[in-house]
Amino acid sequence: MIMYLLFLSPALLLMMWAQWRVKSTFHAGDEVPANLSGAAAARHILDEAGLHNVEIEETQGMLTDHYDPRGKVLRLSPKVFRNHSASAVGIAAHEAGHALQDAFEYTPLVIRNAAVPAATFGGGLAGILAFVGLMIMFMSKGPLGPAILLLAIVGYGAVLFFQLVNLPVEFDASARAKRLLTEMNIVDQQGAAAVNKVLNAAAWTYVAGTLQVAMTILYYVFILTSRRD
Repeated sequence: MIMYLLFLSPALLLMMWAQWRVKSTFHAGDEVPANLSGAAAARHILDEAGLHNVEIEETQGMLTDHYDPRGKVLRLSPKVFRNHSASAVGIAAHEAGHALQDAFEYTPLVIRNAAVPAATFGGGLAGILAFVGLMIMFMSKGPLGPAILLLAIVGYGAVLFFQLVNLPVEFDASARAKRLLTEMNIVDQQGAAAVNKVLNAAAWTYVAGTLQVAMTILYYVFILTSRRD
């Protein structure tokens, strides 16, 4: 357990910092006014791209904002949906960016969507396989435990592939949001700076998630190689 925490500590510390950064920058950006509410900004961006079919709904929770490609629905949390602030329009524009990616078949998004079933199945099964494999390895020295642990690593590999493909998807959505908010005069120079801080902070959460999966794989590879030695 101590060795596991040592492997994951960089990712966990980065995630804690990133989540704190998102909350702090969101709070600061919420004090910077914008010309439109988050919902209105997203609607404007979607309509300008001809995506009149994409609906915008308010959803409950804090920063639960997301785009549903199956239902063609952009769901925004109350503060993002209603507030006329840099934080609200920044996050709303980011999610609208995903709708644009979906409409114009942005290649990394297509790959990410195709990888969802494998990542979901692999991630759910990997934890169970890792536990079973480690228990068998603890009780005996046969090949079954390492073989099961290797399958767990493959499952985590599917999750890591999904996370790696997801990074350019998220970075591109943020880049689109920053550019469109400025071009459409939804934010001024001060608002653009606040949007930049909020979306950059959010990007670090995806980096931290990717690092966590990578370090988990390295930990189990370490266990396997140590066993063989």
